[in-house]
Amino acid sequence: MLSRVAVGLRPSVTDVLGHRVAAKIGTELRLPVKAVRIVKIFTIDGLSETEAAQVATAGVLHDPVVQIASLEPLSPAPEATDWVIEIGFRPGVTDNEARTARDTIALALSLPEDRKASLAVYTAAQYHIEGLPDRAAAKRVAVDLLANDLLQRHDIKSGDEWRAEPGFPARAAKVTGQASAKVEVPDLFNMLEADMLVLGRERTLALSLPEWWAIRAYFGRPGFKMRRSCWGLHHNPTDVELECIAQTWSEHCKHKIFNAIIDYVDEETGAVEVIESLYKTYVQGSTRDIRKALGENDFCLSVFSDNAGVVRFTEELHICIKVETHNSPSALDPYGGALTGIVGVNRDPMGTGMGANLLCNTDVFCFASPFWEGQLPPRLLHPRRVLEGVREGVEHGGNKSGIPTVNGSIVFDERYLGKPLVFCGTVGTLPADLHGKPSYVKKAMPGDYIVMVGGRVGKDGIHGATFSSEELHEGSPATAVQIGDPITQRRMYDFLMRARDLGLYHAITDNGAGGLSSSVGEMAQDCGGCELYLDRVPLKYDGLVPWEIFTSEAQERMTLAVPPEHFPAFMKLSREMGVESTELGNFTNSGFLRVFYDRRTVAYIDMDFLHEGTPRMRLAAAWKRPEIARTEPVMPGGGHGKLLRRMLGRLNICSKEYVVRQYDHEVKGGSAVKPLCGARRDGPSDGGVLRPDLSRPEGVALSHGICPRYSDIDTYWMMAAAIDEAVRGAVAVGADPARLAGVDNFCWCDPVESEKTPDGRYKLAQLVRANRALAHFSRAYRVPCISGKDSMKNDYSGGGAKISIPPTVLFSVMGFVPDVARVVTSDFKRADDLVYVLGLTRPELGASELADELGFSSPDVPQVDATPAARRYRTLHAAMRRGLVSACHDCSDGGLAVALAEMALGGRLGADLDLALAPAVPGLTDLELLYAESQSRLVVTVAPENRDAFEALFAGQALGHVGVVTEAPDLILRRGPVIFCAETAEELAQAFKATLDW
Repeated sequence: MLSRVAVGLRPSVTDVLGHRVAAKIGTELRLPVKAVRIVKIFTIDGLSETEAAQVATAGVLHDPVVQIASLEPLSPAPEATDWVIEIGFRPGVTDNEARTARDTIALALSLPEDRKASLAVYTAAQYHIEGLPDRAAAKRVAVDLLANDLLQRHDIKSGDEWRAEPGFPARAAKVTGQASAKVEVPDLFNMLEADMLVLGRERTLALSLPEWWAIRAYFGRPGFKMRRSCWGLHHNPTDVELECIAQTWSEHCKHKIFNAIIDYVDEETGAVEVIESLYKTYVQGSTRDIRKALGENDFCLSVFSDNAGVVRFTEELHICIKVETHNSPSALDPYGGALTGIVGVNRDPMGTGMGANLLCNTDVFCFASPFWEGQLPPRLLHPRRVLEGVREGVEHGGNKSGIPTVNGSIVFDERYLGKPLVFCGTVGTLPADLHGKPSYVKKAMPGDYIVMVGGRVGKDGIHGATFSSEELHEGSPATAVQIGDPITQRRMYDFLMRARDLGLYHAITDNGAGGLSSSVGEMAQDCGGCELYLDRVPLKYDGLVPWEIFTSEAQERMTLAVPPEHFPAFMKLSREMGVESTELGNFTNSGFLRVFYDRRTVAYIDMDFLHEGTPRMRLAAAWKRPEIARTEPVMPGGGHGKLLRRMLGRLNICSKEYVVRQYDHEVKGGSAVKPLCGARRDGPSDGGVLRPDLSRPEGVALSHGICPRYSDIDTYWMMAAAIDEAVRGAVAVGADPARLAGVDNFCWCDPVESEKTPDGRYKLAQLVRANRALAHFSRAYRVPCISGKDSMKNDYSGGGAKISIPPTVLFSVMGFVPDVARVVTSDFKRADDLVYVLGLTRPELGASELADELGFSSPDVPQVDATPAARRYRTLHAAMRRGLVSACHDCSDGGLAVALAEMALGGRLGADLDLALAPAVPGLTDLELLYAESQSRLVVTVAPENRDAFEALFAGQALGHVGVVTEAPDLILRRGPVIFCAETAEELAQAFKATLDW
């Protein structure tokens, strides 16, 4: 029997969420609306009428002080309502609120375990809307704002229809499948190449023809057919085997382009080179060289071998970091994709070494303009909706997990319309030693039980790895989208930390891309094999066939290797802490991954072939510098003051306070430098600093660099600028430049030449140049990359259009802060402080924010001179350690004028500054002096009494004393006798905050 409990606010209580939805309808959809009132619906299956009435009257699902609950439909404003829209989840979609409601009902009614197991709850939301003109408008609100048709259904009634017949029919979003042991065996040995490609497309396998032939050759080996027949298998691979191989060999997991052999031609110089592997040559190679150069001071412990990179922090504590992307799922469902992204990357530190405590999150997003206008291509959502969904997903994932979000940014470019970029990062801590062994070392042993911990398996997330290895298109599978459950994951995390400290397991990893096929397959490399029983896997619902169980990426799951002698204690603790744990088989040393379902072998694959059998790609790259016309900027009317305010309001410069304020950066109480700083806490910070151990003074700094605009001219200097920006951001808040670790995240448009990508050679050459810059500037700054990720198919095709992102690299830096009492923020602090500019300004306006604002072009992309920059950063850190610096801010987007304005608005203080005294090459125009984005520059303030000591430290370096901070609120920028502008700090703050002040 289905019962519906409606929960709404009492008439005396303001519907704040309803007001917010009404505002969105007006601002985002531009539809007239007077009011929105929201009613929550709980559809319950498994209770009697009496029990359902008890739930409605006893305050089980509502707060009686401010809410009312009823088994009859609620009408908050029956006469005023023009339309009622109900939004609910489709069958199989994770419904976190429903799960909590089910547990609450079972607890309140003291239901026995068998009744609880059969109890089901489904949630929906009703929007009672006043003011919409017609059904078409109501439909638009439902489809374009309230629901995502991939995951949710909607029902609409007019006000008259509602008044005549209140309510909607009770509906259960129940999956109605049946348990199935069906295993398909495609006839691979009788397929033509075209048939192989068709099968690959139908199953979203993302396998190339060489890979298909390698699979066929493996299963056709002499004698292997007989061995397989002993296990009841045909010589053709089963669908379980094909899916497992496809996940393991996917671009997402195997990084085939980064490991390809590349024939590189520089058409400018005629140089020809064969690059054996971008990853081994430039990423791994530079880190190896840096560690060797550091010698005894090498702080790296585990790099490129685990879920996250690990470095030494103190003698008692290690720190790890991982940054992931979740682009493709976020394009289809921004909320679910981003939520899964943040809780997914949380599991990477959980599965690093013996398991890390979670310290903090970071996030960086790349979107098209939220003010974008025009006809959207098929399957794409409006950028404003993408932004809001991603923001909310990361908010719910981080805040509900009790993990602070301390650093991030948002980049806007119209080319992210086809596929947004969603970077989510997590930092964790590990005790230096656990049970007499290094905490970052783990190994599954033969005989250990394979134990899955956490959530159950469903169809959500199937083909996530292979889906993200292809371009987004109109037919991309909705099953790749998941919705994470931070509450379940938090419970699992607390249990795992207890189990770790008790020494109850040998190894741990997360169930991410590829699900069990990936986690068990990777862990089995430690010991050389495994035997896994899929029919033991706990399911969310019936209807999954074996390959779906094996490869589902359903969230909140970890895989552990538990020794038999600790298994009883492990399971006892699991039950006590309310976490579901299931033994699925054993790790072995057989050399094979063997998978069973219902006492039948459904997969039997050699471990070496599974992990080392991928055919290497051989690709061609050709570099030719793009021709960028040089046009001269025209100074707009209104003078420099108006231009400065316009620059502060640009999407890539303006305040992101709207987003920042919705993330909890204070939970755990360790933050020292917050995302916003200054007199009114609305000035931008260059990085975040927090203290992992509140009993000690050391801190960890987090910063990042991302400069995709420069890729239009040269990806070499794009990469150099990203590294430099990340390094100087960390140094600006107090990090020691001698102890910085990097994380590289490449997001590229398809760089493989094909009919769809005729310019693939050029795009691959761009990737080569970016990697060369990574190696060069990592070595120059001695910043080893300890972790990273690449996402190589960030293109969209649909409606006759192809949209490719600009080549993008997020370079994150994690730095050691010796004493958080010495951290520095960007805002002006005191009148009479002296203002210095560090670093040389050059005529570099190519791909700058000013160029985009004024509509001119220049080939002069900002370049990085690492030798003086590295010296500058070391000297600045020494000055900070001596307490000589009161404020510090880096010059990035918008150049020197924007940096000075941000310092003034942060402190709500003025300054009188002569920029003619700033270090610069001769002959700069006014616009170049003000807005050139030359790298490695910072602005600092110094108390007058510290002037001599500060200038002595920087003797012989590019340093200019340009003026003083003033009590008067006017920021005066001049060049000798010529005054550019005199803007008050409050006017600058208003310009800075107005664009995204939603």
